[in-house]
Amino acid sequence: MNHRLGRAVAMATAGLVLAGCGGAGGPSSDKPELKITGAYMPVPVSSDMAAGFFTVTNSGAADTLTSVTSGIAEDVTMHSTENGAMREKKSFTVPANGTLDFARGGNHLMFDMLTHKPKQGERVSVRLHFATSGTITVEMPVKSATYTPKTRH
Repeated sequence: MNHRLGRAVAMATAGLVLAGCGGAGGPSSDKPELKITGAYMPVPVSSDMAAGFFTVTNSGAADTLTSVTSGIAEDVTMHSTENGAMREKKSFTVPANGTLDFARGGNHLMFDMLTHKPKQGERVSVRLHFATSGTITVEMPVKSATYTPKTRH
């Protein structure tokens, strides 16, 4: 009788251990999985301010972009554009299994008090700080002032 009880407890324990491994709703979906693409900075018109754009694709849980820093500027701020009005924002949500776009006419970065005016072909290092994922460094190429990326399909 004790042998059967011991075997039943062992099987139940094994089942609980296996239930905690992967699968739908498992550990892989409990954290953000971020990928940064399409980053660029148009050649700035002035020598003290520039803009930046990129896309964050997330194949996991939601995260929050809390700040951005770069050695090329004393201050980097995040902005949204709604109904033609630009507003500074302290953070942006990166939706679970979704995207956060920073594109002309919409969300964007503003680099203020530039250390130098970047030239086309240069690469600007930018650090994106996320609440859960930590810091992701992106090399942002400087493109022509009129550069427009191809739209995603």
